[in-house]
Amino acid sequence: MAGLVKFDFLGLKTLSVLKNAVDFVAQRGVELDLLSIPDGDEKTYTMLSLGETVGVFQLESAGFQDLTRKAQPGSLEDITAIVALYRPGPMENIPKYLACKHGREKPEELHECINPYVQDTYGVIIYQEQVLQIAQVFAGYSLGEADLLRRAMGKKIKAEMDAQREKFVKGAMERHGVTEKKANYVFDIVDKFAGYGFNKAHSVCYALIAYQTAYLKAHYPVEFIAASMNYDLHNTDKLSVFRQEAQRMGIEMLPPDVNASQPLFSVEALPDNAASLHDKAIRYGLAALKNVGEAAMEALVAERQENGPFTDLFDFAGRLDTRIINRRAMENLVKAGALDNLHGNRQQLFESIDVILAYAAAAARDRESNQVSLFGDGGSDMAKPALKASKDWQSLERLQQEFSAVGFYLSAHPLEGYAPNLKRMGVCSSSQFPQRLSSDYGAVKLAGIVTATKTRVSDRGRFAFVTLSDIDGVFEISIFDETLLSASSELLQNGTLVIIQGEGKMEEGGPRLIAQSISALDEAVIRAQRGEMCIQLANDQELNQLRDALGATKSPSPRQGVQVKLLAPVNECEEIVIALPHNYLISPVTVSMLESFEGVERIWET
Repeated sequence: MAGLVKFDFLGLKTLSVLKNAVDFVAQRGVELDLLSIPDGDEKTYTMLSLGETVGVFQLESAGFQDLTRKAQPGSLEDITAIVALYRPGPMENIPKYLACKHGREKPEELHECINPYVQDTYGVIIYQEQVLQIAQVFAGYSLGEADLLRRAMGKKIKAEMDAQREKFVKGAMERHGVTEKKANYVFDIVDKFAGYGFNKAHSVCYALIAYQTAYLKAHYPVEFIAASMNYDLHNTDKLSVFRQEAQRMGIEMLPPDVNASQPLFSVEALPDNAASLHDKAIRYGLAALKNVGEAAMEALVAERQENGPFTDLFDFAGRLDTRIINRRAMENLVKAGALDNLHGNRQQLFESIDVILAYAAAAARDRESNQVSLFGDGGSDMAKPALKASKDWQSLERLQQEFSAVGFYLSAHPLEGYAPNLKRMGVCSSSQFPQRLSSDYGAVKLAGIVTATKTRVSDRGRFAFVTLSDIDGVFEISIFDETLLSASSELLQNGTLVIIQGEGKMEEGGPRLIAQSISALDEAVIRAQRGEMCIQLANDQELNQLRDALGATKSPSPRQGVQVKLLAPVNECEEIVIALPHNYLISPVTVSMLESFEGVERIWET
């Protein structure tokens, strides 16, 4: 009313993602100008048409993925329409838009003067600007008057609408000689869409950024995913999504490493003989680990860059600034595997952190007393203390510790050891949801590791939402049966491996899964075990421990469990096969324990 012009300024992190990705691409010697990339890039539109839009601005939700697959965009105009259509109101126009775009329906021709303004959207009025143009060319409105019409249609005030209808009909009849009935019909059509119309100028800007992100992802996926991860550095849910997308695209994710990582995610060249689909990989950023502190990791990397790589554990400790890097940070560096190249036994490192920090503090005092720089050579002549004697964590514990430091499973997933069992048991993985679930509820069997449980109370009693992780991703199940929820309380703790019988269906926003029964995964695997397991022995070391471990898994029934054969070397050319007399209930956790014995070379099922 004051006559002022309104501006919206949107601070989009995506612009920073684009800048970071372009900087990564420049490391290849490619100077990329995003304002000059070709509009009709076939590779980009093929990727969008497949719905592979994770990380693509505006288009990455499940609903947008579905729409891009159905719409098969081939131009910036198509992306603009998609961005405008997938909104609470305009959504009702999606079926007609798709039908007309793909030739299943013929676009309705309201009038020959209107056709040029709706041909790009196949006869469907999507944008506010189209409403203004139709009022201008069909009913003789000025653009200012047309905007008042648009606002009146949006507010649906009857008195104002009646006045606008009279003006619109009269103008159309005078300007084009159409009948009163035809003019009213066009007014009704415009009215129907105007209330939902999206601002095209806004949508074009969004579409341009969406296209730029899609172009980078299609042509420079390593750089694009690395840049995207940098701007969700402390959002482990998003980092997990990008990590899964990197896996799907065959991009290698190199582990955090105090001698190789930067504070942020970086792009690293792979050797020429690397078995990878890409010539580069993403190196995990140290500051993305939980509770390490970005400033502390910047100081660590600056020390490495100034004085060279850390040569061993005590060189690292001797150059550590304990005023910046505290115990918690050290714990998470160890649990994430960032010190593996200096010392591979993570549990020994973890249990010796007090020793390492005491050495670091003594080295710092020595530097200061000798008036050496903060990251000097202090500590190099100091006696190196002994670490606590300890075996390394077994694989499952190692992964759980890694999960606590990273926020998701980075080097492997606890379910990987269960893969043959899960396939045999007919378990549906999260990547199979679109193929295995329909729009109606159907039976489904799921397995995963519990990462979060949220319990709620309603008038009907308690219910819960449980987040689980499997090899392919993260998904959520609902538990509405209070009896089941109470009986499963111990199984719904973080880090528990479970198998779930339930029902599920695909909805617009993703899968909807409801649990009907929940069991411990190890128990379910053991119950389903059949066949034979072979244990290849390299020597007779720790044979007593092997006997005791197997003895604890004897099956009480000859109908359950696996038969076990030991393959033991007699000499360099011969081995003997010893068939043990009982059946055994051996879970993947037990297999992992047996493989840790020094005399066991490998274990497999037949």
